[in-house]
Amino acid sequence: MEKKLVGKVTHYFPKISVAVVEVEDEIKLGDKISIEGKTTNFEQIVESMQIEHKPIEVARRGEIIGLKVKDRVRENDFIYKIIE
Repeated sequence: MEKKLVGKVTHYFPKISVAVVEVEDEIKLGDKISIEGKTTNFEQIVESMQIEHKPIEVARRGEIIGLKVKDRVRENDFIYKIIE
C-alpha cells in the first residue's frame, strides 16, 4: 500500500461533518483516502466534495474544497490518497 499527499485540512465544520481542504494533488469521488494528524487517523472513501456549495467529481491542485468526512478532523491534518 502506498500513500500520496493530496491535501491539508484548513477548517472543520462539526455540525455537518465537512472538512475544508486545500488540495495539493488530484482527488476524485471513489478514491480511498487516509486522514492523519496528531490525534486523527482514519480511512474513508471520498463520497462527497463541493466547491462553493456545488458538487464536484474531481478536485485539482490549488482548489479549496468542502469534503464530507465520517469522523472529526482538525486543522493541519493531512489527507493522503491510498494507492493499492
